[in-house]
Amino acid sequence: MLRLLTRISDGMEDRLIETRRDLHRFPELGWTEFRTASLVARRLADLDWEVRLGREVHREESRMGVPAPDVLAAAWERARDQGGDPQMLARLKGGGTGVVGTLRAGEGPTVALRFDMDALPIRESQSPEHRPSREGFASQNPGVMHACGHDGHTAVGLGIAEVLGRVKEHLHGTVRLIFQPAEEGVRGAKSMVGAGLADDVDYLMGSHLFPDWALGETICGLGGYAATEKFDAVLKGAPAHAGANPQDGKNALLAAATAVLNLFAIPRHEDGATRINVGRLEAGSGRNVVPAEARLMIETRGANSDLSQYMYAHALRILETSAAMYGCKLEILPMGAAPSADSDPALSKRAQEVARRVGLYRYRPPAPNGGSEDLTYFMRRVQEHGGQAVSIGFGAGLLQAGESVLRAHTDDFDFDERVLRLMVRLLAALTLDLMNRG
Repeated sequence: MLRLLTRISDGMEDRLIETRRDLHRFPELGWTEFRTASLVARRLADLDWEVRLGREVHREESRMGVPAPDVLAAAWERARDQGGDPQMLARLKGGGTGVVGTLRAGEGPTVALRFDMDALPIRESQSPEHRPSREGFASQNPGVMHACGHDGHTAVGLGIAEVLGRVKEHLHGTVRLIFQPAEEGVRGAKSMVGAGLADDVDYLMGSHLFPDWALGETICGLGGYAATEKFDAVLKGAPAHAGANPQDGKNALLAAATAVLNLFAIPRHEDGATRINVGRLEAGSGRNVVPAEARLMIETRGANSDLSQYMYAHALRILETSAAMYGCKLEILPMGAAPSADSDPALSKRAQEVARRVGLYRYRPPAPNGGSEDLTYFMRRVQEHGGQAVSIGFGAGLLQAGESVLRAHTDDFDFDERVLRLMVRLLAALTLDLMNRG
């Protein structure tokens, strides 16, 4: 059976690459993945998977960092103009952009695989040295780019849907493919978990490709994800003429500046790594006007959820005190969040065994890197309900000028597309193993 899976996955390599490149040409930011989601839903339906999408797979009140209605409307129209599936687009309008495919194969465990779909607000390199630009599949949407491999992840998810559909008679249980929006900024998973998509899952798999690892290197059991809270703090004061009547103003800029200095002075914690960053401060309207409003973009992180909450609680206290000092009002806007999580050792070991059997496994030891990933919402919910979860990393290094120079979240990001069939091979084989041995 493993040889059959290898033959099927290897045989679809050209189609996987074609899908990835199409998605790369039309990248979409979090909560605006209308074209991507509509094409995913159409492909799943054509493969005879049960399909749910949009509001059906999100808990509305748990969505974070959702763009303004006019932004969503413009993105929906662009998706229509760029070849989104009309029938599926109609079901996505005004709601979330998640898609869930289900394949039922009798009694057995429920196995879920999650794939993220969104891009980043980065202008893609136009250099002839950049392969997507040179070969004609660079981003057609200005200022937006797939710079983290989610185009590849989505293509892999669709490849797995095809493979598992072709070997359905060998499956025992239920497969759930979860295509998640808004992973960047850790905004999308919480609402899908809130909709109950992980409550009955026995085994959960997440995966990510890494352009700074060699092709074929695999980590079965990523963990140590940092917990994080991402939020905007809006300070509202009162304007006044800075020369004629400054006493009538309430200076939101000074309140924000006071907050920034003290936020970075929060004591770190002995129990583990803690981080805080103010990535942006916007304030003021003119040279001779007391600034009436300021906005700060802030994130906290911690090696675990308790440590992130420690930083977040201190940050709120500082913001509230700084606002009060200058007579300003404070509004906190949640923009994203993720808990900490680790892969289950038993499922990680099983994934390693399957990887060896399909000829993929070249050991790379797991190492926490301080990053966050909202797959952790799925992982923790599954684990809380008695199931197991694993996150698997795949090396996809693309050598340029003799050395690996490409990294995620940069304008020249790219990866070795041969990783797509390797990901399909391992994830499909692990699914088959879990649904036959439990």
